[in-house]
Amino acid sequence: MPQQEERILQANNRRFNSLFEYPDNSIKTSKYSFFNFLPVNLFEQFQRLANAYFLILLFLQLIPQISSLAWYTTVIPLIVVLSITGVKDAIDDVVKWLPGLPSLHLKRHQSDQQVNNRSVLILVNGRIEENKWRNVQVGDIIKLENDHPVTADVLLLSSSEPYGLTYIETADLDGETNLKVKQAVSATSDMEDNLELLSAFNGEVRCEPPNNKLDRFSGTLSYLGDTYFLDYERLLLRGCIIRNTDWCYGLVVYTGPDTKLMQNSGRSTFKRTHIDHLMNVLVLWIFMLLGGMCFLLSIGHGIWESNRGYHFQAFLPWERYITSSAASSALAFWSYFIVLNTMVPISLYVSVEIIRLGNSYYINWDRKMFYAPKNTPAQARTTTLNEELGQVEYVFSDKTGTLTENVMIFNKCSINGKTYGYSYDENGQCVPKSPSNKVDFSYNHLADPKFSFYDKTLVEAVKSEDPLVYLFFLCLSLCHTVMSEEKVEGELVYQAQSPDEGALVTASRNFGFVFHSRTPETITVIEMGRVRVYRLLAILDFSNERKRMSVIVQTPEDRVMLFCKGADTIIYELLHPSCAALSDVTMDQLDDFASEGLRTLMVAYRELDKAFFQTWIKKHGEAWLTLENREKKLALVYEEIERDLVLLGATAIEDKLQSGVPETIVTLNKAKIKIWVLTGDKQETAVNIAYSCRIFKDEMDAVFMVEGTDRETVLEELRTARKKMKPESLLESDPINIYLARKSKMPFKAVDEVPNGSYGLVISGCSLAYALESNTEFELLRTACMCKGVVCCRMTPLQKAQVVDLVKRYKKVVTLAIGDGANDIGMIKAAHIGVGISGQEGMQATLSSDFSFCQFRYLQRLLLVHGRWSYNRMCKFLSYFFYKNFAFTLVHFWYAFFNGFSAQTVYDIWFITFYNLIYTSLPILGLSLFEKDVNETWSLCYPELYEPGQHNLYFNKKEFIKCLLHGIYSSFVLFFVPMGTVFNSERSDGKDISDFQSFSLLVQTTLIWVMTMQIALSTTYWTMINHAFTWGSLGLYFCILFLLCSDGLCLMFPSVFNFLGVARNGLNQPQMWLCLVLSSVLCLIPLMGYNFLKPILWPINVDKVLNRIHFCLKHPLPPPVQIKVKHPGLRRSAYAFSHKQGFGALITSGKTLKSRAFTRR
Repeated sequence: MPQQEERILQANNRRFNSLFEYPDNSIKTSKYSFFNFLPVNLFEQFQRLANAYFLILLFLQLIPQISSLAWYTTVIPLIVVLSITGVKDAIDDVVKWLPGLPSLHLKRHQSDQQVNNRSVLILVNGRIEENKWRNVQVGDIIKLENDHPVTADVLLLSSSEPYGLTYIETADLDGETNLKVKQAVSATSDMEDNLELLSAFNGEVRCEPPNNKLDRFSGTLSYLGDTYFLDYERLLLRGCIIRNTDWCYGLVVYTGPDTKLMQNSGRSTFKRTHIDHLMNVLVLWIFMLLGGMCFLLSIGHGIWESNRGYHFQAFLPWERYITSSAASSALAFWSYFIVLNTMVPISLYVSVEIIRLGNSYYINWDRKMFYAPKNTPAQARTTTLNEELGQVEYVFSDKTGTLTENVMIFNKCSINGKTYGYSYDENGQCVPKSPSNKVDFSYNHLADPKFSFYDKTLVEAVKSEDPLVYLFFLCLSLCHTVMSEEKVEGELVYQAQSPDEGALVTASRNFGFVFHSRTPETITVIEMGRVRVYRLLAILDFSNERKRMSVIVQTPEDRVMLFCKGADTIIYELLHPSCAALSDVTMDQLDDFASEGLRTLMVAYRELDKAFFQTWIKKHGEAWLTLENREKKLALVYEEIERDLVLLGATAIEDKLQSGVPETIVTLNKAKIKIWVLTGDKQETAVNIAYSCRIFKDEMDAVFMVEGTDRETVLEELRTARKKMKPESLLESDPINIYLARKSKMPFKAVDEVPNGSYGLVISGCSLAYALESNTEFELLRTACMCKGVVCCRMTPLQKAQVVDLVKRYKKVVTLAIGDGANDIGMIKAAHIGVGISGQEGMQATLSSDFSFCQFRYLQRLLLVHGRWSYNRMCKFLSYFFYKNFAFTLVHFWYAFFNGFSAQTVYDIWFITFYNLIYTSLPILGLSLFEKDVNETWSLCYPELYEPGQHNLYFNKKEFIKCLLHGIYSSFVLFFVPMGTVFNSERSDGKDISDFQSFSLLVQTTLIWVMTMQIALSTTYWTMINHAFTWGSLGLYFCILFLLCSDGLCLMFPSVFNFLGVARNGLNQPQMWLCLVLSSVLCLIPLMGYNFLKPILWPINVDKVLNRIHFCLKHPLPPPVQIKVKHPGLRRSAYAFSHKQGFGALITSGKTLKSRAFTRR
């Protein structure tokens, strides 16, 4: 389907809409089907270079002129490898973790069917019919009911609420549980649930094509000759839940894969680890080495045939197709290409997949990452990224629902200079909070049972009718935009646009000032059991610029009062001079609150003169009706009345961090992992949380704020910050600038720069728009990467992905993104590793993630334990795997100089077939699945152990060269020591044993013995399974050897099994065992010497840490005293009632008031 420029649709007209071939509403998340699995999977597998190589090799082996090995030596391993990988891919595609059913694994196809077959009510020919989600089409009108998910992206036409309002929860989309309100199109809101009017509706919609922008929508509706502008406030997105609305009708605009939800959770690109990329490079190196060896040996073959073979034809006649030594040399090249094929390890990739699968199950089975309250374990949703977890350098985290629980708790307050919120015993001594000290609110039958407070003196102050305490809680119960609902008598349910407001109103409710209900003109409060109705005269709504809100009410005593709450830095400037002393005391208390990471607000009031108010309200009305610069004029009017305020006190709300977040971040910082917070939240809130969870610290030298609104300003702010952190970085003579000047090609690897102190950076989404431009993005990167912590706020989902991609492109390091909402999907997919939090919020991020769990604190265990172990195991596996293949294969190279370069193999054909498949596979798998250099406790106590993975120290090109050299040396020993042993040798009875089969048996037995000793020396953590795999494989070799050399097999199939009696006759000779011991010692001495000398002569940081651990194991220390991480801080205001304009205008307009037409609820 061609790219759409705009979408056109007509309501109730399927024939017209079908002309545009819009997709239906069904979704498909599975990759394979029953019919395409085999061809698609085989196509994908043969895209791997090694698999394609062995397929070509198989065809070469079918050519008798060059085949020096039987075809089954390649077919059997290739089929095994393809089968195991295919089964693994099928399992990965078929099974997924279904949200909401943590103990149940369902097939993707089953899950798709469940969603596609949900019921929906569709308007058809004037009647409501029940149908399936999959059958919904663009242009249909559907009915949505309370607490039901939205079927598709629909244009809101009408609802059960006045003025066509509909309340929705968008947790699955943006990770926020607070309610949002949508309003129906004005042209259709009066249709309500009149099916006749809705069926006759034939409006035409023109809107933007499908896209993944969750917070944007634009279009027009043409109906009855009029055109109406459509925006995001009229659109209900698939994945939202209808709340507090009996029903609503909507026109389907986007369906199935076109919905914004599916556009954000589309098919992920295949992620490959750094080790995968490295293995591909190394396989190419091996190819080149293999080609060079084949070329060299073919030249040797040509020379030998010219000098010896030509004159030796009486004994070894040439084949008819060989006309010259040059022709024979060309054939020898391909013969050696087949003989030396094990240089390219066919079982490498499948072994890697098995190791990753096993390490993935360790994550799934980890009970310490199991979240009991939700009965949800950690889940490795992919099996291809385990070792990448041990190499992370940058973590990009969402804030709401990821670092925090998105639960606000009224923690403390200050009223008239006195602090409340600490727990005291009978002697008046401050003690830790405990359930026994919890305030009993049973005297208040309207109290919220979930609310907890531990300072009984505040209850006593309320009961004593202290006038300032009375005004304080009266302000909290009046100054807000919360909606109240009483579905069951005596049970109030508050719907707040932000959790902050909900916490404050709930607190005033429990202390006896119960916000009960509101109309556009009144607010009803139950004060200590008495019902009082306040007349609402005006709401001075919150905005990001004002950072405060006020209400003006007329009390039952006919007093006009203004109540105001807002950011402490703002309210402080508006106080009456008489409050100076009290404000200083309150500010000190706010510092104490902020040091605990609490979000602070100031509360104040003013009693207004009626004449003054009447004059002011006229100005307010004129400003409200102004069309030009209305917001600016309203702000000026608000300033006239919001002055000379009398301070009542301050509140301290705990934006409850998830358990263990500060400790986790401190631990990750010790592991040299940098953490950036990427959030759509406002700056004050984001910075406050950054301090609370220790991303920012007060001992930092500076925290830079980048708030420019144009490119030049942003660039100047970034350079100013960089100048302070590293003044020489702006000089042309700086080594890094010289390095950058030489790198003309973009992008290149950005070099790490060390600042002269500890710094943080805060940048807003508006400034990011300019900072992420191509000519400024590197400046942003240099500045941000020198900071200990970075907070990016007010970001769009696209900007989150762009920031992650920026670090990926220039730093060339492993990145991890963690979030919980659909607005985090972009960065989760952009990062090397995506982690979804399946906690309080929606599950969309989890469904697009590579790993998921319920709590942020599990991240340290995922990285420092599972990630580190996986990386170490993979590196040991690769080092050993390449080494054993080099030692095995290169023996043929030395043998070529003694067999006339004839491409004859040293080993028995069956040994070649079973070497990688059986004899050496289990020991290395045992090592790769169970190896632990230190246990999980030490891994968490010493995060510095994580550093080698970040720099890829344990397996890289240098380590590969070491494996190659070690393999060359071992192959030399494995060939020449047995050669010297059997050369001109005889048994004790005088019979000659200097034959090819005895030599072959000795070489392969010595090889297996040496490989077993190598794996034993590499193992530091022995289990019963390791012992069984290691020594069992050695025993299995001898069992199979005696079977293959047995009289029965060799007599039944003499052409296939031709080593008759060799094992029985060869292994009973003492010189054979002496050769085996001598070869083993010579092969192991370099490894043992290197492992002994390396930490002494060339130590790295991790060697010193391991020495400390070993010392501690020998000399146990007393258990450490647990010290809670403290959160010292400066006062940080965090007025965060909403991300946008509040509900004030909506309340005073009367649109939230139930009309008589809707009395049936």
